[in-house]
Formats: sequence, C-alpha cells, structure tokens
Amino acid sequence: MTRVLIADDDDLMRAGLVELLSNDPTIEIIGQAGTGREAVDRTRRLSPDVVLMDIRMPDLDGITATRALSQAAPQSRVLILTTFEQDDYIFSALRAGASGFLLKRTRPEDLIAAVHTIASGDSLLSPSVTRRVIDRMAQQPTPDLNDQAALAELTPREREVLTLIARGLTNREIAAALVVEESTIRTHVKRVLMKLRLRDRVQAVIFAYENGLNKPAS
Repeated sequence: MTRVLIADDDDLMRAGLVELLSNDPTIEIIGQAGTGREAVDRTRRLSPDVVLMDIRMPDLDGITATRALSQAAPQSRVLILTTFEQDDYIFSALRAGASGFLLKRTRPEDLIAAVHTIASGDSLLSPSVTRRVIDRMAQQPTPDLNDQAALAELTPREREVLTLIARGLTNREIAAALVVEESTIRTHVKRVLMKLRLRDRVQAVIFAYENGLNKPAS
C-alpha cells in the first residue's frame, strides 16, 4: 500500500482528492491537513510515503512546509499539487525538496500514476514544468563550480549521464544516446544520486546547472 497524506486548505479539494485516490485499492489515505503546520506535524506522526502538498496555505505555506519535511521527515516524499504555474513557485518548491510538481488540472489517472511514481523513489514534473526548468536554467549565466569535490567523485561516464539528465532525457533516451542497456543507465543514475547526496533526478538537474556542468541542448 502507498500511504498518502493530503495537505490543502480547501475542504472541497481535499474531499475530492480523497475520493479520487481511494479509487485505487493500493493507495491508503492516512491523514489530511488544512495548513502547512498541520502537514508537518501529521507527517512526522504518521510517516506517509507521499504528501500531496498545496502551495498556498495558511499558517505555513506549502514551500516552507516542504522544506521542513525534507529535514524532519526525509522518508516522506512531497508532491506539490497546485493551480499556480509560476516560475518562483516551481523553483522554490524544487529547491525546498519536493520530488514532484503537478497542476490541479492534471487528469485523474495521471495524478494516481504520479503518486505511485513519487512513492517508488522517482521524481516527476508535468511536461510544461519540465520545459520551464530547462528553459530557465538555459537563461542563467554559467556559475563557477562550487562543489568540485562532489563532482570529482563521479566517473567520466557518470558525469556524462548527469549531463544528459540535466537536458531532460529519460533513462531510455540516455541509454540510446550512449548505446548501452537501460538497466546500466539506471545503475549509473543511482550512483550519481548517491555520490552527490541528492534525493532524485529533479535535484540532479538543479545541481548540474548550479554547478555550471551543462547547458541544455538547443
């Protein structure tokens, strides 16, 4: 079972999400929260696999709550679900430690799939958000490397894989580009995340650009 906590200040939205996710017999709704502070407290107490987090909430906003959870409850992964698609929200949420970012207009079946994706340890962004991440990184000046020690731990092939992750390629696409098996790429990705102490591919993308490792393909 995938254990989910829903954090949203809209009672109607929470009820709708509960009804929707309960249609999947492998998802269990273990709690709800109407404020960011409640989300943090209940996540600490209930240890859900996934927290569906709204951004605009009273008491403690979703981004601040996500940052608190990434420190206090790293085993619980956060999927941001919001009506807002503003760059500041996207980047603040990802830097706070969110593993995914979806819009509330997402199709029901895609939301259910996203919960399972996040619970399995992967990361997920809606296609429009992925494009925004890459486009915005492309507009930023290349910074000086500020984590050379961590990068030095990567093998040349692992750096190559990180470069392709930062361009938004999937494991299958990376495998095709490097002419190797997809299982080999999965192993490389796991090692990259472990060596750089990153939670998921989203953080890998941010790390790559913040350290000037790569610019997106044009």
